[in-house]
Amino acid sequence: MTETKTDTIVIGAGVAGLSAALHLAERGLKPLVLEADPHFLGGRLAGGQQVTLGEWTFRLEHGVHGIWSPYRNLQAMLARHNLRPVFVPAQEELWIYRDAAGVRSARVGSAIRNSLFPAPLHYLQLFLRPSFLMTIDVRDWLKLLHTWSVLVMSLGVDPFGEDQPLEGRMLGETIRSWSPALRAFFTGLARNGLSTHADEIPLAGFLAFLRFYTTRRRDSWVFSYLPEDGGTALVEPLATRIRALGGEIVTNQRVEQVSPLPSGGWKVTCATQEYSAPSLILATDSQAAATLLEKSFGPSDRYFPKSLANAIVRLWFDTSPRPGPEGGMFTGNFAMHNFFWLERIYASYRAWHQASGGSAVELHIYGPQEVLDQPDALLLARVIADFHAAYPELRGHLLHQHLQRNAAVHTLPSLGPKDRHLGITTPWPDLFCAGDWVRDSLPSFFLERACGTGIKAANQVLTSRGLEPWPLLDYLPAEPLAAWIEKRMRNGRARLRKKRQS
Repeated sequence: MTETKTDTIVIGAGVAGLSAALHLAERGLKPLVLEADPHFLGGRLAGGQQVTLGEWTFRLEHGVHGIWSPYRNLQAMLARHNLRPVFVPAQEELWIYRDAAGVRSARVGSAIRNSLFPAPLHYLQLFLRPSFLMTIDVRDWLKLLHTWSVLVMSLGVDPFGEDQPLEGRMLGETIRSWSPALRAFFTGLARNGLSTHADEIPLAGFLAFLRFYTTRRRDSWVFSYLPEDGGTALVEPLATRIRALGGEIVTNQRVEQVSPLPSGGWKVTCATQEYSAPSLILATDSQAAATLLEKSFGPSDRYFPKSLANAIVRLWFDTSPRPGPEGGMFTGNFAMHNFFWLERIYASYRAWHQASGGSAVELHIYGPQEVLDQPDALLLARVIADFHAAYPELRGHLLHQHLQRNAAVHTLPSLGPKDRHLGITTPWPDLFCAGDWVRDSLPSFFLERACGTGIKAANQVLTSRGLEPWPLLDYLPAEPLAAWIEKRMRNGRARLRKKRQS
């Protein structure tokens, strides 16, 4: 066992850890980033294995990732260092719905983000599309106010900003009385955004999701895909920049324990190496953080958001499907939930398509757990059968299939009790947390939340050293009508609280 003393230790080389390290290095500190993976940086943005199809080789990422327009701090960080890659703008999303009556579809993405109606009424644009009207029925019209009530609730309640955990309330029970098609549509939005079934999604997480991604502004639904190399296009340039500024990143260093030093600071123990530093930033995923803290300090009743696993299926065909959007969502009686036509997004797949006439699709499966627990062959067979129900023209044209199982590192957004859910600062001096699971008032999600909490954790270290912290960009205000509704609802709730107290 050898010991290395360093300036600041960051555990985890995902977006949160790399964001924290970069902002420390920019102020002249020399952060050391420890990553458990022996080969890849980036956490959920890490690259993966390769698949060879004839003379063509395709790199497999964790999955297709989107960069949404509200990801302001992430994009600002990349732009400041001239690291912002050329994103691929999303054009349209297709909603494919299957029930006992068959399979129906409607284009929904452009209707939401380019609606003629102001937020939060912009969803009404969907009802001006004949394909959407053919997907719903009279029951959906009769239950429309139920849908509207949840959209309005997301304006009046800010779970992160107001400390509103809404403990015990789940999305599934809230929308159970909705009509079948509208329930399926919003369940699809929730599952595609939050990666699990509605019965497992906390209502607070879903309301915060709606606020950030759509109900307050139409343009919040605008997003782009990461380019050809996926997460590598962000992660590798960030790591290179950190090293150029004097930081160090060491892979294959799984931290087994952290412990405070008698004279102040922290000791970090790995299998064959110990490190020490005055400050420590824990930037792993939620469950890894929970495990490490329990090993280090013993069992506790701290709250950690649930971590989710998923599966990715990629299918290659020797022909192309009917023309349509580059991606979308499946709802109803399907095993899969997201889909992306890769030749419509990535250059290498487009070149293969032009040379062979073939096509490739990526399908995301977010559970339930009993589906993910199925053997590979059974899960693949079910997904292929369901996919052919939506695209019957591709039956008999399958060239190759690949199943990828991603570990349970995806955060299910939720808000735990304030005294048990760790924030940026912790009960331990000079130990700070960063990641999309951390309790914080930032209204953001996933990559943006990881970046924002990484900056905030770095600021805590900088402030303790007498250095200037980094400012974070504010998020754009709500559109006028949405802002007016939000203000009225908050004032009404304030009056009700005052009345109850008196």
